[in-house]
Amino acid sequence: MIKVGILGAAGYTGGELIRLLLNHPETEIVFANSESNAGNPVCDVHEGLVGETDLCFTNEMPFNKVDVVFFCFGHGKSEQFLKEHVIPENVKIIDLAQDFRIKGDHDYVYGLPEINKIEIQKAQHVANPGCFATCIQVALLPAAHLGLLKEDVAVNAITGSTGAGQKPGATTHFSWRNNNLSIYKPFQHQHIAEIRQSLKQVQGTLDADIDFIPYRGDFARGIFCTAVVKTTAPVEDVIKVYQDFYHDAAFTHYCNKPIDLKQVVNTNKALVHVEKYGNKLLITSCIDNLLKGAVGQAVQNMNIMFGIDETTGLRLKASAF
Repeated sequence: MIKVGILGAAGYTGGELIRLLLNHPETEIVFANSESNAGNPVCDVHEGLVGETDLCFTNEMPFNKVDVVFFCFGHGKSEQFLKEHVIPENVKIIDLAQDFRIKGDHDYVYGLPEINKIEIQKAQHVANPGCFATCIQVALLPAAHLGLLKEDVAVNAITGSTGAGQKPGATTHFSWRNNNLSIYKPFQHQHIAEIRQSLKQVQGTLDADIDFIPYRGDFARGIFCTAVVKTTAPVEDVIKVYQDFYHDAAFTHYCNKPIDLKQVVNTNKALVHVEKYGNKLLITSCIDNLLKGAVGQAVQNMNIMFGIDETTGLRLKASAF
């Protein structure tokens, strides 16, 4: 059994991670750390787990008793945590924050299995991709493989309220979010850097801008993305590349007909579809922001790191109705 520790276990990602790991046949949760909830039953906070576990939150961090630790911190806290705490070198780390996603003076592998599976297999430390970043990358990576990203790419993507985290805020309050729609961080969202990094990795160079407009949606979970790429390439050739690019991907699938969000909610799937209008390629993609966009992909990375089938514990059915 893979022995697991979870830091920041009381938030949305922590709760989803616990849910997945309780039903994972190869894992045992050793501790779920939360300073503010220490001593409280996990199911008092994550109420969907009532009857599933007797696990309680703890303020202890027995790293010597685990094989892997998941960081479910807010952005910017992982790097600081590692400066203040020592984790044994043999313990693997999967960080769900953005602290180590950009290549630099660290050994974290960017955990997007669609392009980095071999590196993830050998990694001791993995930086899990962001939710918007995952959805946009699966839309654009095959186009990058074809060398199509030569002009600026227009991207719009809408996310559910869980993408803002569990702590209430002005733009997550139900009465504000309900029957409402808004944009935030246009052209300057923090995920653009990791998106560009991956696209450049696949295409070789990337001079074009990724003009990304994020939307807050009036629903709880999921991300739906549209991207427009200018090209003269025949659509049949483009579709063939998309099909081939994801032929061996465990959870990313090219669909021959238009996709919708309900096909992926509550799953670790990413769906992609392509159409062409004149010289414009319209690419749509969708994921569940808490699963393929966060902890589902993190568990997928854990499976790869420990040499087990990457789909283990992740065969989840979409809630289509």
